[in-house]
Amino acid sequence: MTQEYDCLIVPVMTEKTMNSGKGGVYVFKVDVNATKLDIKKSVEKVFDVKVAKVNVLNRGGKKRVFRGKTGKTTSRRHAVVCLSAGVINFEGGI
Repeated sequence: MTQEYDCLIVPVMTEKTMNSGKGGVYVFKVDVNATKLDIKKSVEKVFDVKVAKVNVLNRGGKKRVFRGKTGKTTSRRHAVVCLSAGVINFEGGI
């Protein structure tokens, strides 16, 4: 298990995710080794809310060519968190 503040990296604040936040759904970039249970406990402890469910997306890195050399961008993991009670306020940061 990872620590609460190590599990959550940054909230994803795009126009699409912020409009879905009105329905109690929030998106976070999380540690690649974090499990759904780790993410749920972290969000509940850090933001003092009640989490209903957590969905996880593994986003693989893409192949890129820069100046004739091939490489790969980093892989990411996103968590879609649905709240049953409460609202998350991001003004204080994580």
